[in-house]
Amino acid sequence: MTIGELARKIESEKTGLSISELNEKMERRLKVMRASVARGLQGINSKSGLIGENALKMLQAKAEGVLIGNEPLNSAIAYALAVSEVNAAMGRIVAAPTAGSCGILPGVLLSVAETLNTNDSLIIEALFSAGATGEIIARSSTLAGAAAGCQAECGAAAAMAASAATELAKGTPNQSANALAFAFKGLLGLVCDPVAGLVEVPCVKRNAICVGVALAAANMALAGIESVIPPDEVIETMALIGREMPASLKETALGGLAATPTGKRLAAQLMYMK
Repeated sequence: MTIGELARKIESEKTGLSISELNEKMERRLKVMRASVARGLQGINSKSGLIGENALKMLQAKAEGVLIGNEPLNSAIAYALAVSEVNAAMGRIVAAPTAGSCGILPGVLLSVAETLNTNDSLIIEALFSAGATGEIIARSSTLAGAAAGCQAECGAAAAMAASAATELAKGTPNQSANALAFAFKGLLGLVCDPVAGLVEVPCVKRNAICVGVALAAANMALAGIESVIPPDEVIETMALIGREMPASLKETALGGLAATPTGKRLAAQLMYMK
């Protein structure tokens, strides 16, 4: 049994919903993910004007053949930017696990599914796997940037995406667990420092960076590489780091990139515009 199958079975027992009903609910989320990717790839700008149309630039650069490397990475970056830009423009997204990290899971899963020519039933199963990973993180630690920095948002999303992508590529549950650990370890200590308090800078591009982390983690796991530190301990470590992190680096916009001269200038400009 895969992690996705087990997660769906447990969810059915908890909620009383049938497997088909749960599949339908997850299919609706998949449709929203695809719609947000499609909308973002057309070019969209945030209300503040801080970010916009970067997903379109990635798509154009990919078509022109000027990018380094190939698939699924380049599409994953474009898709992550697209969903994050839709979120910044007040569009409809799936918070997976949060709005600030919404581009990572669809960016990874949809690009991997296209590369592997995977059908929707397997993508839906992988989404259940990602959901199970997110629930474990939420129970053992947190998913809130205000509590533990962006390691709890983008870090968790990358862990969810890495684990689910490994399953989508026919990896074993043990390999999925190792992928989770690799992705999380690569992002431990990641601060939450939104410029002007908006989920735009550096959040949108951070989503795109994290798909690379997730794909690297999945590939290491598929190669049979194992994490020295067990995934449960990695998750618990994230919570400990979050508690030691100063408040200025936990979504308050008082430190990090938000406190740079440019960050302060942009915040003042936006306040003046209001």
